[in-house]
Amino acid sequence: MSVPRILIGGVQSGVGKTALTLSIVAGLKRRGLKVQTFKAGPDFLDPTHLAMASGRPCYNLDGWMGGRDHVERLFARVTRDADLAVIEGVMGLFDGAEPRGLEGSSAEIADWLQAPVLLVVNAHGMARSLAALVAGYAGFEKAVRVDGVIANFCGSERHQALLAESLAAAGLPPLVGAIPRGGLPEMRSRHLGLVSADPSENLTPAILDALADAAERLLSLDEILRLARQAPSLSLPLPEWDPVPERIRLGVAHDQAFHFYYQDLFDELGRRGCALVRFSPLRDACLPQGIDGLYLGGGYPEEFAAALSANGGMLESIRRFAASGRPLYAECGGLIYLCRAITTKEGKKYPLLGLLPAEARMLDRRKFLGYVEVTLKEDSLWGKAGDMLRGHEFHYSELLSDPAGQGGWSPAYHLQRRRHGSQAEEGFQHGRMLASYVHLHLASRPEAMGRFIEMCAWKDARWP
Repeated sequence: MSVPRILIGGVQSGVGKTALTLSIVAGLKRRGLKVQTFKAGPDFLDPTHLAMASGRPCYNLDGWMGGRDHVERLFARVTRDADLAVIEGVMGLFDGAEPRGLEGSSAEIADWLQAPVLLVVNAHGMARSLAALVAGYAGFEKAVRVDGVIANFCGSERHQALLAESLAAAGLPPLVGAIPRGGLPEMRSRHLGLVSADPSENLTPAILDALADAAERLLSLDEILRLARQAPSLSLPLPEWDPVPERIRLGVAHDQAFHFYYQDLFDELGRRGCALVRFSPLRDACLPQGIDGLYLGGGYPEEFAAALSANGGMLESIRRFAASGRPLYAECGGLIYLCRAITTKEGKKYPLLGLLPAEARMLDRRKFLGYVEVTLKEDSLWGKAGDMLRGHEFHYSELLSDPAGQGGWSPAYHLQRRRHGSQAEEGFQHGRMLASYVHLHLASRPEAMGRFIEMCAWKDARWP
């Protein structure tokens, strides 16, 4: 396959990768191109924005959680009908799961997919020093090819000319764009990044037009296209994709409070016979009829705690579903929803489902961030005791007590945290209910998905 592709990488977090990537995607889409977007690393919010900008689902590419085979197969599958692939990096270009290699970094994805890199730099206060910085990034790893530079937060046209001249004089990749301070539309952020991709808030048609205008005016889209089209052909496996007939119906919480899901998981579940039935815990009076399992994903339940608490019909419907013995999986925000109550940062307390014997509270500081390796301590919805899975944590809340040992709940996970090296017993389980702060990467684990579907199809309340 030879789909043109480019990766937008930063020298560090906070240099404006997301806004620049959105601008590039909006500009290329305006030109009539089918742009397939990707986000490197574990992220739920940027992909929602990228999907809106491109008009196509956005997919995460994570080398540490998913592995090379999954990354390559996913890339090959979803770019089949695309004119161009644009990959937004995560953190700094070489930041990843460990400090001694490429594992889990944007650079690893660029290496595997042989994608040219556009390096985004905060150029405020720089002139020739930009060349020194770019020289370090361009020569740091032979497997990673930096082919162009975007200077963000420029001061003037003269500043831009100095930056371009410094790169050319040093024989370095060219400047393909310079963004003055305030040159891109401002988008609001929240503690996990950009706010949810609500058209009424962030990516209205007018803002998308403004992003496309900025790309045409401030970036050389022609040069970016030329670099993307110079990417070499790839020899990637094209996976078989023959969906099987519907076997189960999975209810998926999906609204402003719950929307942290990986698109590749939904694709993989669908081709294995799992029909997704979306519902809103905020607005719907009860669960959809005829569902065999329930998935309460992550999101911002704390922002909508009053409305969630007031929707008594939905709360009672979920309680009845749990009492039926059918599988219920709750992840991060879903775990909070399962709790007896949540206390917000403002000190307000709202009762919730009360299925998990614990209360949650929001914190002013982040509780955990990073990759996690999970070993199943006992048979669970996602596998047998001893199976290993990978995922990540990112939350600003905590439980006020340990649910394990209360009312039949027990820890199903042994966690090994990569960043801190700490360990924990987590993944609280009772019957076929499972709740955890960990966002598991499941699309790369076919055995886990097969197990979950079997659990949903099994009508007896006992383990199969």
